[in-house]
Order: sequence, then structure tokens, then C-alpha cells
Amino acid sequence: MSVTLNITKSKVAILELSRPEKHNAFNAEIIAELIKTIDYANELDIRALVLKTNGKHFSAGADLAWMKSMADNNYEENVADSLELAKLMQVLASSPHPTLCLVQGAAFGGALGLIACCDIAVASPNAKFCLSEVKLGLIPAVISPYVIKAIGERQARRYFLTAEIFQAEKALELGLIHQISDNLEQSEEYFIEQLLNNGPTAVKSAKSLIDEVAGKAIDEQLIKHTAKRIAEIRVSEEGQEGLSAFFDKRAPNWQPTASE
Repeated sequence: MSVTLNITKSKVAILELSRPEKHNAFNAEIIAELIKTIDYANELDIRALVLKTNGKHFSAGADLAWMKSMADNNYEENVADSLELAKLMQVLASSPHPTLCLVQGAAFGGALGLIACCDIAVASPNAKFCLSEVKLGLIPAVISPYVIKAIGERQARRYFLTAEIFQAEKALELGLIHQISDNLEQSEEYFIEQLLNNGPTAVKSAKSLIDEVAGKAIDEQLIKHTAKRIAEIRVSEEGQEGLSAFFDKRAPNWQPTASE
């Protein structure tokens, strides 16, 4: 299988795309596999979802041979096909679990959508990025809401239009990634450890809170909403356990033991 999902003892789901002979480019079959796998992972009782790929490059984006074959389909068929890619981005972006993306080598076209949809993204120093669609006479339409949210409208105006290749340092500056790492496995372990140290319900609630607050006017309705959110979790079982553990100077019951 090109897409695999493995669950660790610590309840971390590792999703890996392995199509190195095609630079992990995705076609209709790969997109369907990814949607099915992420949908499944979203329903699991897990602490985090890690997205990675096997091979020299993270992903070349859409498989060009597949894209070319779509020219033989009519407009309605092309819309339906594009909606599947949109669904992939949506199920990843809306995952209730914290998501971590690890990027090596080239990440072109639609691959930037996958990166932008994840909560945390780490890239190797040799990683290079490109919103390459206009070079092919296309546009980054389906991924645009997520990439623009990540890098901002002003930067999108440059990179959507020029299709320049940019390096990891620039991706970090733009906000597409959070960190550059010489050792992606070590960074994966670091971020998983950070996430596992935190209340699992609190982490999911913090993630949903961002979607509820970002871009909203700070009006009476939003103020009341945020007050209700903290009140609800403060009296929750997990909230009480976290506060008790702090005052008792002990680890809360959600933290993994040394044997895990």
C-alpha cells in the first residue's frame, strides 16, 4: 500500500505516504487512500497525528500524468475530481487531533497544501518549496485557503504569481513551517513528547478554540464565548486533575510513564 497508518503505544498515529518512485506525487487513488486513512485516524482515540513521506522528497504535488489525463474528462468530471483534493485538505485541516508534518527534499504544488493544513510543520535544511502551478498554466486553487492562511495574502501575491522556488529559511520566515531541523526523527520525538505532556482534551479544545477565535471581532459575543470555554474546562475532570497535580507537585495522569 502507498499509504500506511501505524499507532504507537503512546497513541500517536503515524501516517506515511510511500511512493518514492513518483516523488510521492498524488493521483486520484492516492488522494482517496489519504482521505480514507485520515478520516479513520480522526475517529480514533489518539494523542497526535504525524504526516510524513518515504523517500528523498516530501511530495511533488499532483501527479502530472494524472493531471494531463484529466484533460480528457469533461468540466463536471474535473470539478468532481478537484472536490476530492479539496476534501483531502479539509479532513486534514479539520482533524480534532494535533497534527505534525515532517518535510524533506522538495515540496511542490499541492504538497504545500498538506503542510499548511497541519498544526506544526518541521522541515530539513535541504527542503525546498514551490507553488508551481502557474508554470504549468494552472492555479493553486484548492490549496489556496490553507496556504494563504499560513503565509498571508501579501506573500501569496508573490509566490502564487512567480512560482519561485524558495528554501527552508524562507518557508520559516513566511510561516509555512515552524522549524528547520537537521534531524527530523529527533524533532518528531520532541514535538510528540511536548504534546503528550499536555492534557489530551485540553489540546483538542485549544485547537478548536483557535478556529473559533481567529479572525473574529473581539465583541461581547466572543468575550462571553471564551469565558464559557475556560469555565467548562476548568471544572472538567481533566482540568481538575491538572490543577491538583500542579499543587501536589506530581505528574498528571495523562502523562506517559517511563516504560511507555
